[in-house]
Formats: sequence, structure tokens, C-alpha cells
Amino acid sequence: MTAAVEGSPPLRMTRARRNALLQSEPVQGFALISPTFLYALILLVLPILVVIAHSFWTQNYLTIDRTFTLENCRVALTEPIYRDLLWRSLYISLTVSFFTVVLAYPIAYFISFHGGRHKSLWLFLITIPFWTSYLLRVMSWKVILGYNGVLNSGLIGLGIINEPSTALLYNSSAVIITLTHAWAAFAILPIFVSLEKIDRTLVEAATDLGDGPFRSFLRVTLPLSAPGIISAALIVMIPTVGDYVTPKLVGGKDGVMIANAIQAQFGKASNWPLGAALSVTTMLVVTLMAGATVLVIRAAQRLAR
Repeated sequence: MTAAVEGSPPLRMTRARRNALLQSEPVQGFALISPTFLYALILLVLPILVVIAHSFWTQNYLTIDRTFTLENCRVALTEPIYRDLLWRSLYISLTVSFFTVVLAYPIAYFISFHGGRHKSLWLFLITIPFWTSYLLRVMSWKVILGYNGVLNSGLIGLGIINEPSTALLYNSSAVIITLTHAWAAFAILPIFVSLEKIDRTLVEAATDLGDGPFRSFLRVTLPLSAPGIISAALIVMIPTVGDYVTPKLVGGKDGVMIANAIQAQFGKASNWPLGAALSVTTMLVVTLMAGATVLVIRAAQRLAR
């Protein structure tokens, strides 16, 4: 009787559907990424949830009062020192993103359109400076911009200045210069990938229809490479807001950013709830800024067409 039920047509159809579902491409793909997804979920989402929870608590000497409060968020958004640091961080991050993309685009364009069979070699050469430590690259800018550094010595040697300038280091400009160099390769690669995907026949068609090189670039190449520009801008913008090593080494008191204040709250001040509130408000503001940047670039892309 049991054998007859197991071999009945409805049961065989159910098993066949289940096997077909398990062997389907979406299910196999999900099974393939699920360990990585769970790993990322645990190590990314859970710490963020812990930080968000801390932002609603209060530091009570050596213990944390877990009574819900918005006081830390109010302090993070209204205290002048934190507000100024956040605005300075956004300004530095946007400026670094702009200059990095502007400087990276011609390099990516040259490799994509004129690199020929040496494209891989050019990309390999771009990554060579990044074989060294990030700290070493930042410290090298102290040597270049310092009081007795390479730049001051060169300007004195050329007779442009009479004595070393103190305006080259320990300010926001030094942070912008250092971060622009540090993130250059991360902007070149997504722009290069986007340029590689452009159908070259579209450029040839624009030329055949009378567009010169500059006009075809503005109307064809630049709009079609917008996804790479957006990716490069976001890749540079989001991490640089939270960078606290570079401002600490080359920024001085005029180059301190919001990440330095967050690090101080989690470190010497031992006020984790306020540090968490600063982190959460910074994340929200950066998310809004990134969304606005994407909208601005897409609007510029539509105008270029």
C-alpha cells in the first residue's frame, strides 16, 4: 500500500518539481553566494546595529545607561564643534572626489583608447605605488610638503620664495592633496572599465556625421562613461569622509575631520554612545551626499546628450 502511494503520479510530479527547483539556476546561484552573504551580514550588519543601539544610550562614568535617549544625536547635530568638523569633512571629501576623478579620467581614457595591446601593462604600472603601505605613502607627502621638504627646497632653488613656507603642510589643502594621490588608482579602474564597454562604432558614427573629436567626446564618450564616473566618485567620497589617519598625520589642527572626533570619543574620551551618535549622523549625511552626487552627475549626463 505504501509503495503504491509513493509511486503515485501526484507524488512523482511533486518530487520532479522539487528537483527541478533545486537544480534551477537562481537556487544554485543563491546557494553559491549564501555563505558569503551570511558572512557579510554578520560582520557588516551586526556591528552597524550595535553602533546604532549605542547612539541611543548614555555613558554614565564607567557604565552605559541603556535608557533610550536622543541627547547624543542632538549633540552630534547641533554642537558647533561637531557640526563644523562634519562640514569640513564633507568639503574635503567632495573636493578630493572631484580632483581625483578629473585627474583619473584622462589616464583611464588614454589606456582605453590608446593603450593598444599594452593596456594590461599600463594597469599594472598604475598599481605599483600601492604595493607600499598606506602610511608610508602618507608619510612621503610629509617629506614633500614639509618645512624643509622637497617642494620648499625646489621653490627656494628656483628663486620663487626666499624662505620655506609653512602653508604647505598641516592644513586642509595638505589633506586634499594626500587623499587625492592615495585614491587615484581606485578612480582610474572603474572609469577604465566603463570606457572599455563603449561601442567604438558609436564614436566612429559621430565622426562620420560631422562631429569633431572634442564634440564626439562630449556627446558620446563622456555620457556613456557616466557609470564609471559615478562609481569612481562614490568609491573615493565615502571612505575619505571617514579617514582619520591622513588628517592626523598631515592635517594639523586645521585639517581635523569628523573621523578624528569619533576616534577620540571611542578612545581617550571613553564616550562610546556619543561616538556612535557621531558615526550614525555621519553615515546618514554621507548617504544623502552620495545620492545627491549621483543625481547631479546623471543630470549632467542628460544635458550632455
